[in-house]
Amino acid sequence: MLYIVLSASIHGVEGVQHSSSDRRIFLLPSASAFQAASGWSATALCCFNLSGKSRFQSLSQVQAQATEAMAEPAYTVPEFRQRTAEEGTEEYQRVSANVGKGLAVIEEELHRMRMATKAKVESLNIQMEVKDMMRRRPEYLDDIPKMPDFLVALRPHTVWEKMPVKLFCTVQGNPRPILKWYKDGVPVNPLNAPGKYKIENKYGVHSLIISRCAVSDTAEYSAVATNQHGTATSMATVIVKRPSGAGESCHLGLVPHLTEIHASKLEVTLLDRFHVTFGVEGGSASLVCSMVVVPDLPNIPPLAQWYRDDKLLKPGKLAEMSVCGSSARLTLPHLAKDDEGLYTLRIFTKDGTAEHSAYLFVSDATPSVAGAPGAPMSVKAYDVNADFVLVAWKPPNTVNEAPISGYFVDRCEAGSDTWVQCNDSPVNVCKYPVHGLSVGRSYHFRVRAVNKAGISRPSRKSDKVTAIDAAESERLQVIKIHGKYDIVIRDDDLEGYVTIPGEPTDVHASEIYQSYVVLSWKPPSPRGRAPLSYVIEKCLAGTGAWQRINTAVKLHSPRYPVYDLQDGQKYQFRVYSVNLYGSSEASVPSEPVQKGDEDGVPSAPGKVVATRNTKSSVFVQWDAPTHLKHLMGYYIDARVVGAKEWFACNHKPFKHNRFVVHGLVPGESYVFRVQAVNLFGLSDESQESSPIAVEPALATPSAPYGISLLSSDGSSITVAWKSPKHCGGSKVNAYYVDKRDADTLVWKEVNLAAITERVCTVDNLTEGTFYEFKVQAGNMAGVGVPSAPSSPMKCEAWTMEQPGPAYDLSFSEVRSHSLVLLWKAPVYTGAGHVTGYLVDMAKKGSSDFVTLTQEAVSTRFLQVTGLEEGETYVFKVRAVNAKGVGKASSLSDPVCAKALPGTKEIVAGVDEETGDIFLSLEACEICETSKFEWSKNYKPIGDCPRVAMTTKGRTSRLSFTNPDKDDLGRYSVVVTDTDGVSGSHTLTEDALNTMLELSYAIRHPVVPLKHGLNYEILPKGHVRFWLQAVKLSPSVSYRFIVNDKEIKSGEGFKISHDVATGVIQMVVENFTRANEGTYTAQVHDGKAKTQSSLVLVGDVFKVALREAEFQRKEHIRKQGPHFSEYLYFTVSEECTVMLACKMANVKKETSFHWFKEDDEIVPETPPNVMSGACALPIPLFSRKDQGVYKASLSDDRGKDVSVFDISGQVFDDIINAIAQIAGASASELVLQCTPEGIRLQCYMNYYTEEMKTSWKHKESKIASSEKMRIGGTAEMAWMQICDPSDKEKGHYSIEISDGVKTHTRTFDLSGQAYTDAYEEYLRLKAAAFAEKNRGRVVGGLPDVVTIMEEKSLSLTCTVWGEPTPEVTWFKNEQEVASTEHTKVMFDGGKFASLVITKVTPEDSGKYSINVRNKYGGEFVEITVSVYKHGEQLPEPKMGLPKGATPASTPVPPKSPAPPSKTPTPTPSKSQTPAPSMKSPTPGSTPASTPGPKSPTPGFKSPTPAPKSPTPTPKSPTPTSRGAKSPTPPRFMKSPTPPRK
Repeated sequence: MLYIVLSASIHGVEGVQHSSSDRRIFLLPSASAFQAASGWSATALCCFNLSGKSRFQSLSQVQAQATEAMAEPAYTVPEFRQRTAEEGTEEYQRVSANVGKGLAVIEEELHRMRMATKAKVESLNIQMEVKDMMRRRPEYLDDIPKMPDFLVALRPHTVWEKMPVKLFCTVQGNPRPILKWYKDGVPVNPLNAPGKYKIENKYGVHSLIISRCAVSDTAEYSAVATNQHGTATSMATVIVKRPSGAGESCHLGLVPHLTEIHASKLEVTLLDRFHVTFGVEGGSASLVCSMVVVPDLPNIPPLAQWYRDDKLLKPGKLAEMSVCGSSARLTLPHLAKDDEGLYTLRIFTKDGTAEHSAYLFVSDATPSVAGAPGAPMSVKAYDVNADFVLVAWKPPNTVNEAPISGYFVDRCEAGSDTWVQCNDSPVNVCKYPVHGLSVGRSYHFRVRAVNKAGISRPSRKSDKVTAIDAAESERLQVIKIHGKYDIVIRDDDLEGYVTIPGEPTDVHASEIYQSYVVLSWKPPSPRGRAPLSYVIEKCLAGTGAWQRINTAVKLHSPRYPVYDLQDGQKYQFRVYSVNLYGSSEASVPSEPVQKGDEDGVPSAPGKVVATRNTKSSVFVQWDAPTHLKHLMGYYIDARVVGAKEWFACNHKPFKHNRFVVHGLVPGESYVFRVQAVNLFGLSDESQESSPIAVEPALATPSAPYGISLLSSDGSSITVAWKSPKHCGGSKVNAYYVDKRDADTLVWKEVNLAAITERVCTVDNLTEGTFYEFKVQAGNMAGVGVPSAPSSPMKCEAWTMEQPGPAYDLSFSEVRSHSLVLLWKAPVYTGAGHVTGYLVDMAKKGSSDFVTLTQEAVSTRFLQVTGLEEGETYVFKVRAVNAKGVGKASSLSDPVCAKALPGTKEIVAGVDEETGDIFLSLEACEICETSKFEWSKNYKPIGDCPRVAMTTKGRTSRLSFTNPDKDDLGRYSVVVTDTDGVSGSHTLTEDALNTMLELSYAIRHPVVPLKHGLNYEILPKGHVRFWLQAVKLSPSVSYRFIVNDKEIKSGEGFKISHDVATGVIQMVVENFTRANEGTYTAQVHDGKAKTQSSLVLVGDVFKVALREAEFQRKEHIRKQGPHFSEYLYFTVSEECTVMLACKMANVKKETSFHWFKEDDEIVPETPPNVMSGACALPIPLFSRKDQGVYKASLSDDRGKDVSVFDISGQVFDDIINAIAQIAGASASELVLQCTPEGIRLQCYMNYYTEEMKTSWKHKESKIASSEKMRIGGTAEMAWMQICDPSDKEKGHYSIEISDGVKTHTRTFDLSGQAYTDAYEEYLRLKAAAFAEKNRGRVVGGLPDVVTIMEEKSLSLTCTVWGEPTPEVTWFKNEQEVASTEHTKVMFDGGKFASLVITKVTPEDSGKYSINVRNKYGGEFVEITVSVYKHGEQLPEPKMGLPKGATPASTPVPPKSPAPPSKTPTPTPSKSQTPAPSMKSPTPGSTPASTPGPKSPTPGFKSPTPAPKSPTPTPKSPTPTSRGAKSPTPPRFMKSPTPPRK
């Protein structure tokens, strides 16, 4: 708007009085500017008071002033103008000469001024009229709907990468539009990219700030304003460019020149700051402080420095530092107590520095030994010499541990992890001299504390120190020549040629303690160039008897610790310098030295005073000790009032005598004590402070906030506000409201008397005027600061039919996923009463509100569920009546869906003493001003006769007087002046009934029983009747009644009780039929009583009586030898069944016998009764082992028998146990071919047909038949497929069941496996056929024949073969031809004979018969001996060993078997026939039984050969004992795995 200054004052008007407060500035707005801004065409004048306050005058007042200004007042000559007559004449003459001309000028000027004043008055009149119309114009405009319109539109921006950009616009409309930001049509949500976007709306200017722009931020941004009358959009393009060489080519082809900016030129504002932090030794901690940096340049981060206890920290392995544009971070990855202290972040800014400090506490880690002290800290090495260093440290705090008795010092060379203990015995001061170091090597040191419980964890190792001669650098001089060159001269060069060094000087004791004394001296001068060492001598003061003390140690440093000094003695010391040329003179002796701790620990600190600080901390201060004695600092301990154990508040000595103790429980009461620390240890404890509750320090409350308009009637306004966020440590008990006209700056008090409620109606207001309000809160400390002024509120009568806004939105029971929202009803209800409420919710920072209720709720609270843990939400409430939905309330405070630490819920229970039913809440935090406010269905309970409220400490209890159904409902409690401690509980009818029953039981006590009256049979046949109470007092009384007769303790009955266990019992020693009946026990314990009965009649009594008699007999039985465990069975891994028993009360003379069916069994190993156990093995268990087994035990004291019947279920159990072991040991199925077919075999530890074994083919069970034969031996189970065909291909399995588990083994007989097996089967079948039909001698020939000369010899045998075999006789391997003397006959293809008539000695020899056909044959040999008449019978000369010799050439079958994969061995050609050694018998037996030496061929298998061979095929042809001539077997490797 353009303005023209008309006049700066009206001083030219005569007679007008004015002052500085009445000065005016008249501004005339140009018509065009005024019209554009206000829409009015008239030109007006605006008048403003220079003091900033508007002043309006009525038209009559203005006219009066103007008339007074134009009037001509009477002229009075001033005194200084008055003259004498002469002077007057002279003056008159002088003036009259010019009066004619001057008077005309004055009149003309006066007329001009009159006209100007009139014009100004008219302008002022117009101005006042315009002002009045301008005041009414907003009211008119508020009623005119208007769609959004951008007064200031967005403008495009082009920026460099990583620089910020700000888009802003101004929009108008009625009602006020809602503005949203979009990026390429997508809504901009600052929550999706924290720190990236910032949306603001200040004074009507909407802005979007994009920080640290990236190339990806290049887009078209739009601001969309919307109200109910339309939408307006303003768009602008943001282009983000990257300098060339930074990854993308620059759009302009130029790199912007950035002036070098130092980090201290940046503007830095700290935001989220790190708080007090608690850590543990060995853990880690991070201190982070977020900030805003302007400009945010990635290559120039702010200059940040970290301090600990005002000492600058340097980055390293123990302190990692990082600074970026948004935060500064300090990470301590390996915490030790050395790290404890006050940390300060100092950032250099354009205006100076920004700082923030907070304390880091580091507590002791868990000790390796319970009760061991904490680790020492602050280990440092100083006074470093060539072979000596002095190590010092600070002692740890000992709160509940035993006092520290000493310390061990360890060292390790740099780069090594091997620690070496320096001292053999603990040193009792925090300083120790380490000598014996190697010159030039670097070392680290650490310390461990010792007490009677053990050794502490080691301290953090010291910084690296290098053992060097400290005096060496002092012997160097540097001389500058012409200011440029440095010349280094050693003292050796100035001393000349020195051989023997001078004597040391200034020998004294630099460290004097009870444990040791450290001697120090100055090196000699001159000292020479030769390496130097020292010799030390000592003597008792005044004696002169010097004695060398470092005989075994060669010293290179002017320091040496001396340990072996006697108590109470004074010593003097002197030192010699020694080199290769000799020794110096002795130094001057030192002053007398006596060991001892000169100072000792400090005295105890003085008075300790604790004062409030915050809700979790206390400020503690104390008086310094009277005797400081080189004080290191203080340790502060605390204890909860009423507790016994103290805990450490700090873990590193604190130097000042005031300390803030953090981490305390709000509302809890503590006492404190302090100990002073020096190198000798800890002082005595100070006196305890007075108890103090942890509460915030008392202060005035903070400002109220959230002033909102609730109602207006044209002459008054009702406002409400929210209570201060901080009450200042005492209850807020007063509010004071001020008001002012929105156009003025002067505040006026509304109430002089305090307002206790947070609602106020301000009366006597002017309708149509805008007012602002502010509120102050007051407490015991005074009145706090005022709130910010409210937004202008117009005083006008509300005539809308809908209700006004609800107010005072608050939260209760905030948890991770739910909360309860509460509010108050609107003051203005509209045309009817409020019927319900609608609740809207949105996440903080979002304008997308969601209505939580489908229909209006009638209550003024709502439980909101389904919240996201850690998310922050805001709410608003709209009241509803019959005319519609009213105005929305002001937004609630943001609330985070997260429960307070330690939050507990309301607990419903029954008082154990009184039986009262109650609801109780234990608050997780509380302060002195806190109160527990109970509500039912969120309506304050107040004074109600049905309940009573009591509070003790942190716990509040709501007790019910006479609870019934009227007390059902939802109860809640809020703890005031906390961070929202609250809880709720719904009392249901079922829960109330349960508690009523418990309440009745407490008020009408009954001795509670764990177990009612019961009985048990004891050894010896005694019967114990007993019951057990939950709890008994020593004064309990009781009695037992049996069949209405009280039983007293006496003969046959023993009655007793045990208070500890609550057991009351009666023992009946002789339980007989007379004891049948009803038993009752009556118990009285204080006011409580109970009784319990047991009916013992009929069958129940008979069972008890039988058991009692059995136990009586058992007692008698156990007086002699008896079985402590009767017979039972076990099965070994070899599947041997063992019958076992255990015996007791035996002696050497006790005999033991086994029986089966009354037949005694004598085991191979005699039983040893003294071992206490005997066992009978039953190997190869099968059905034949069924029967009744008995074990007998006897001696002169008696006899006992145990019987075990192996039959029925017991037999099945044994078989199942065998099957379990056998099944587990079973091998995989093995394939073997036989002449009859293909066999599958499964080897196992033991197999018997009684085991539950089944074979399956393709999941179908196989039954034993001619086609599928199933059998087994003791070592295996087998299944044979006779005459196999393609139908028998497939998957085979065996299942061995032990009653619980089934053991399965499988084999896939298909494919190549089946082909190979079938070929082998055909080959074996052909070989068996050949074996069956070959030629052979069936019988009839003897092995040896002895015959007298001249007798006839007939060798006849039966032969068989198909086809009929050929028969050839041999004598001494020569074929025998048929002659008269020797006749060879073969009758009917069956009987072969060799007849020798009249034998002679020449006929003696070895005869043999060869029977063969195309399938093979055999030889049978006979030895013939001829003797003469009268001679003694000769001994027969045996030929070859008894048995047949296979034929030399086997005959192959007609249909040879297919060749196998392995070569078939052929018999040797050198085989010759051999005679049989045993005479055949005429009768023959068919070969139907398997022969043990049958060479049945089969697949070669890695499994051992079975003990029981495969059965040979049946043959109707008899066989002889002669040797066979079989086809050599072929072997094929089995594809199955080996036997387990």
